[in-house]
Amino acid sequence: MTATTGAVAPAAASSGGVDVRARRRRGRKSGAFLLRRLGFYVVAAWSAITLNFVIPRLMPGDPSAAIIDQLERVSGQSLPPATLVSVQGLFGNPDDNLFEQYLTYLGQLARFDLGVSIVNFPVPVADLVAAGLPWTLLLVGTTTIAAFLIGTAIGVAAGWRAGTRFDAIVTPLTTFLSSVPYFWVALLALWAFGFVLGWFPLAGGYDPNLAISFEPGFILSVLQYGALPAATIVFSAFGGWMLGMRNMTVTTVGEDYVLLAQAKGLSPARVRWRYAARNAMLPQFTGFAMALGGVVGGALLTEIVFSYPGIGYLLFSALQKRDYPVMQGVFLLVTLTVLLANLIADSVYVWLDPRVRKES
Repeated sequence: MTATTGAVAPAAASSGGVDVRARRRRGRKSGAFLLRRLGFYVVAAWSAITLNFVIPRLMPGDPSAAIIDQLERVSGQSLPPATLVSVQGLFGNPDDNLFEQYLTYLGQLARFDLGVSIVNFPVPVADLVAAGLPWTLLLVGTTTIAAFLIGTAIGVAAGWRAGTRFDAIVTPLTTFLSSVPYFWVALLALWAFGFVLGWFPLAGGYDPNLAISFEPGFILSVLQYGALPAATIVFSAFGGWMLGMRNMTVTTVGEDYVLLAQAKGLSPARVRWRYAARNAMLPQFTGFAMALGGVVGGALLTEIVFSYPGIGYLLFSALQKRDYPVMQGVFLLVTLTVLLANLIADSVYVWLDPRVRKES
């Protein structure tokens, strides 16, 4: 009896040691994969920052000269030399060494200083971005999540019932709706529900007669002004999520592990969501992470059509008025946000899909 026990114990210990070593190998592979991806994103972020510095300096015109001309038109007289030096200190002197300008630019970014707006001088760009960002996150963030959830749920149902009447109706209809240009949907909705029926306001993010606060009246005003643009975004976006999830679900339904789960007698709901949908979700998750990264950029067409006070409308106004510091600030914010969202997606993907660790 003792000999038998003694023979089993080392085997168990050996098995436990193998499991520990296997976990360590998986951990090292995951860490190596993430370090490589982190290195890539650091280089990509540096490239974006450098391009954001170089491109405006290749464009015709000088921001310092533009703001000086604007100030001289307002005052009706020439500016004193001290003021000229101050303006060039804010917007950069084109006669300075390019490398010195680049180092100054990096130092400003390290202090989260995005410069000063030309059109809204002397308002800092960071203040304009901070004012528009919450509106974009509120509108585009919530609608992106809503469109993803709605499209994914309908896609799972259609893919699980592929070939049925439900799939035959929903899939072609969704394909048609996805092909309709968004600006047409937005303009038609604005004309029908805003102009003709008068159910929703035509422009803005809230009633201009109300002060920004957390009072119930202001919150209701924000919801009223944001309902129509939010509905148009969800209406135009959910179809893409639905079609992608439907096709992936059709593929996973025929996999051996799904058939085995059905043969075990598991409930259809559990097989559908725990086995088929969970594995079909992996490509969807990557697209969702990229969509979240694009949230900060705002739905540009939405904010333009509805004059919604977000980042997209801020960028549109800056392009119209050639406010280069604002354009630089918004472009940089959008680029870095997309890179960060993709880095987070890569990190979570390693945890969701063990095949990534094996391939790394």
